[in-house]
Amino acid sequence: MSLPEIVQSTLDGESVAARVGLGGDDLLLVTPTRTLVYRAEGLLSDEAVEEFPHDAEHVGVSEGRRKAKITLDYGLDGERTFSVPTKQLDQVLHPVLAGVFNARGITDPGETVKQTYRFSELTIVITSARLVRHIGAAVWDEEYEEYHFGDVTDLDFEEGSVATSVVITVDGHQERFKTPNDQARAVREGLVSAVCAYHNVDDLEELRAAMAEDEDDDESVPDTEDGDTVSFGDGPDPLDTSGVDGDVEETDEGMTTDTDRTAGDTATAETASTERDEGFGGSGFQSAGVVDDDAVARELSELRKQVEAQNERLERQERTIRQLIEELRQGR
Repeated sequence: MSLPEIVQSTLDGESVAARVGLGGDDLLLVTPTRTLVYRAEGLLSDEAVEEFPHDAEHVGVSEGRRKAKITLDYGLDGERTFSVPTKQLDQVLHPVLAGVFNARGITDPGETVKQTYRFSELTIVITSARLVRHIGAAVWDEEYEEYHFGDVTDLDFEEGSVATSVVITVDGHQERFKTPNDQARAVREGLVSAVCAYHNVDDLEELRAAMAEDEDDDESVPDTEDGDTVSFGDGPDPLDTSGVDGDVEETDEGMTTDTDRTAGDTATAETASTERDEGFGGSGFQSAGVVDDDAVARELSELRKQVEAQNERLERQERTIRQLIEELRQGR
């Protein structure tokens, strides 16, 4: 379908990445650098095109029964707002956020924005390479968090009576957020599909197996300064065990027997042990002994649980504070 002449003139050769109908002949067009809102000629207005650059620092949304407003905040350059039918809001917001992410350098060249989800004050955006999470009244601003799929080693979903917790394992630690149960399936399918596609596996079981195999490979190869494996040469010569039983044989003058050599080694071992024990003498330090790996793992697991619980409490407090601020602004 051809575009109106005024739109083609405004595009000036720039490609259109997304196109959304706004009712009647009105259109919203998203290019790599800006969003264009085309208003067809009507009884009360002339044909016109508005431009909204994507280098915004803040994207806000307000919804009414029939119309919704999307506000792009450009910092010192002020704000720009356009309205769309409320029923079209999600279709519009998805490509607009994709354009902003591209302009702000959040996504890399060739990276695509696959899904956008909004749950009250939580916004989740899934791309082909990462998950972007934003908490707050705004749909997006610079206080966002992102988890690159290259660092994701596992996904889990814990169903509750009202909401489902999405658990992402990133670099050995877990990150959590909750989605309403009526949207949990869509989020799960979208996230699992994107992560598995990134790692070139078919499902989560295959992802976990691949991650476990990578860990085994990392543990089996010693690290060196230049990244190569350690070589110990051809190894020691085979040991002669013919005199292990302690039999003493006549030897040339000046040579010790096997028994004498064994006794000499045992005096040497005790001396070395004593020197090692006395190595801390006068320093005030003592050998730490053997470390209990299981005890360390238990302590780390307990600390991780405490940190996760603290993070959840902080998130709840942040949401409460934001809600109080919003209600104060509304004059409640």
